Amino acid sequence: MDYVRDYAMYAAIFGIFSFSWFGWAQENPRKSWRKYIGIASAAPLLVGLVGIYLSITHWHDSTALSDTSVFKAYLIFVYIEFFLAAAGAFLLIKLKRNEYIAPWIAFIVGIHFFWLKSIFQDPSLYILAILLIGVAVLSLFAAKKLRVANSAITGIGAGTVLFGFAILGLIRFLL
Repeated sequence: MDYVRDYAMYAAIFGIFSFSWFGWAQENPRKSWRKYIGIASAAPLLVGLVGIYLSITHWHDSTALSDTSVFKAYLIFVYIEFFLAAAGAFLLIKLKRNEYIAPWIAFIVGIHFFWLKSIFQDPSLYILAILLIGVAVLSLFAAKKLRVANSAITGIGAGTVLFGFAILGLIRFLL
């Protein structure tokens, strides 16, 4: 990927979404985990804010999304992701299986990074996809074993993975 501004956006988007996942992890974790989850959410928020600043100050630099056909494909993938995530969440609510919403969302988000690899020409997005899908699947087993909400495990796992990629985006931007 030759688009340095996209790396700043990685830091911004992955940092803010990491912060959000750590927030979702607060739904029903072990009581002793709460302060650590709270602390863990502060770091990605800071990285996300730095990424936002860098994105704004480099707004006119080139990006993979500068090509209108690529941008249209990106929007299609994002719309599909939102539709699948919302439809699945709606179905889970109707079936009274709310505990599976967080893993479902993480699974769909993971899948969408397979699609975005072709948009940004960044093979590391395959790794991100696999890790998020892995978090979604493993959370189903770990939550039962640890007797916490699926969202606690999914949120901690997805938050951690996205934070790692936010840091990676920041490092790639600075190099």
